Amino acid sequence: MLLALGGCATTPPRHLDNGCEIFREKSGWYDDAKASQEKWGVPIHVQLAIIWQESRFRAQAKAPRDYLLGFIPWGRKSSAFGYAQVKDGTWDWYRRKTGNSGADRDDFGDVTDFIGWYGAMAHRKLGISKWDAYRLYLAYHEGLGGYRRKTYRKKPWLMRVARKVERRAARYRSQIAACRDELESPWWWPF
Repeated sequence: MLLALGGCATTPPRHLDNGCEIFREKSGWYDDAKASQEKWGVPIHVQLAIIWQESRFRAQAKAPRDYLLGFIPWGRKSSAFGYAQVKDGTWDWYRRKTGNSGADRDDFGDVTDFIGWYGAMAHRKLGISKWDAYRLYLAYHEGLGGYRRKTYRKKPWLMRVARKVERRAARYRSQIAACRDELESPWWWPF
């Protein structure tokens, strides 16, 4: 029974395109995302848009497989894993810098904290607004150094993806604004 419940806890939400529905379905996720926003300043809607782009809210998401000769499975293209598709080295860096040594890439609360931390670093080191989903996603994908070197300019496909992240963040923002009172009400409150 516990295994079945644990398995259900990591399934993606049914309505990925609606921030309110995501939080209604996944008890505790709103509180996790809000705690990250309060700690690091990266808004909830930006966190959600990055997670949607990276994993479609799949806790166990992995990088695509690599193939030898086009058909023989040959490992993974990278060590990216979890909700935010964070590579091993970047995750280890986050855990060292924040002291959150028990953080897991398949734990929603840890991932929202990571995205907040990374966005706060991008703000501090690169001057990117914490509300700028487009530029934060470019820095997230390319790394702080890659963003500084403007490596994304040679990747038109990545700039298109970052615009999609920006649009999704705007959609989540307006949705969450409409249900914020409900999400912030205590669970026992009838309204």
